[in-house]
Amino acid sequence: MTDEAITPAVSDRICKHMNDDHADAVLLYARVYGDRPEATSAVMEAIDPQGMNLRVRTDSDTVPVRIGFDRDLKNADDAHHTLIDMLKQARAKGRS
Repeated sequence: MTDEAITPAVSDRICKHMNDDHADAVLLYARVYGDRPEATSAVMEAIDPQGMNLRVRTDSDTVPVRIGFDRDLKNADDAHHTLIDMLKQARAKGRS
């Protein structure tokens, strides 16, 4: 990752990486932060400094879900670290 701003092109790159390599993490974001415990799959469609947009599928529907960050992200490197931190927190919540 780099210190480049989260432009539409950077968003596309992050989303492609997350969807291709970390689909399980995207699904966990939807279930925990998107308050969709019934989600069966999720796709990250966009990320910006304020949050991420997911398309979440359940057994009966597909819905858009917006997940806000707890602060504005500075750049792509900040997004990388924030997504990792969110994943760790979501996994910890699953164990409690």
